[in-house]
Amino acid sequence: MRLGVILYEGFELLDAYGPLEMFGCLGDEMEIVVVAQATGGVNSSAGPQTLAEFDFDSAPALDLLLLPGGIGTLAELDNPALLQFLRERCPQTRISMSVCSGSALLAKAGLLDGLPATSNKMFFDLARSQSDQVQWVESARWVDAGQYVTSSGVSAGTDMAVAVIARLFGDERAAMVCRFTEYQWQSDANHDPFAEFLNQADPAMLG
Repeated sequence: MRLGVILYEGFELLDAYGPLEMFGCLGDEMEIVVVAQATGGVNSSAGPQTLAEFDFDSAPALDLLLLPGGIGTLAELDNPALLQFLRERCPQTRISMSVCSGSALLAKAGLLDGLPATSNKMFFDLARSQSDQVQWVESARWVDAGQYVTSSGVSAGTDMAVAVIARLFGDERAAMVCRFTEYQWQSDANHDPFAEFLNQADPAMLG
């Protein structure tokens, strides 16, 4: 299988690298590639760059797609190139995943219409405002809607990744990944200790 993580300026590091650590533990069974609008370094919100090997035109076929969130989501909501790439590529995947505010981008692209989905709790309305056709779930660590799997904020993406590994490779393989990474998986998607903070972030944090 091939997983493509789709990066943009200002993505959240853990949104991407938490899930990638888990999928990377699958070894030769999972090829991971990095895709961005242009090849080269992509700055995270914290500063460190990640090298994008492929641009939107040269990206190979993807079995899985991972879309992180982050402060850069705001600019990307008005980026027709990214939205069109998602519209073209997500329906071709076996599973497309988003972390945090990444679901706002999927919603803006019209890919979550009619489906349940979640997002970062403190900035939940950012995602909800992108489409009233989505069944937004306010309390969920992640939501598995089949082809589209969305998670709550930042660290929740790692829990979501383990759940996807369990779906694709079995519970024992997922447990082995957790043992290898010494990760304590929150395996109950409905347990959301951060739902009480719904939309409580200072809007000024969005810039």
